[in-house]
Amino acid sequence: MADTKQEYDGLGLVETQTVELFQSGFEFESGVRFGPITVAYETYGTLNEARDNAILVCHALSGGAHAAGWHEDQRKPGWWDTMIGPGKSFDTNKYFVVSSSCIGSCYGTSGPASIDPETGKPYGLRFPMVTIRDMVEVQ
Repeated sequence: MADTKQEYDGLGLVETQTVELFQSGFEFESGVRFGPITVAYETYGTLNEARDNAILVCHALSGGAHAAGWHEDQRKPGWWDTMIGPGKSFDTNKYFVVSSSCIGSCYGTSGPASIDPETGKPYGLRFPMVTIRDMVEVQ
């Protein structure tokens, strides 16, 4: 993996985007309804006309949506940059790769660090307990 942008020959600059889902609320496995849910994600490559070339990359709990390429303000590329990009295992010349932060993370998707609009403070421990099923449902 390249240590500097000058040595880099992958995807180049990328941006994390967000989308709001479950406008009327998401029902967690626990039965708690919360929403809307903001999901942070990045995409690499192009979705083909048949829409059958998409790959969803899921991160470990310590990672975020930034899987490949560079963010302008960061010194290192995404956490799986060696695997995603032109000519790599997840070849972005062939595939449309989507990487999203899971619900409950601190990387832009709704979670305990999100601001509660009623209090103006982070939800913290008031954020609903998240299960793997909840993560999969939101992704």
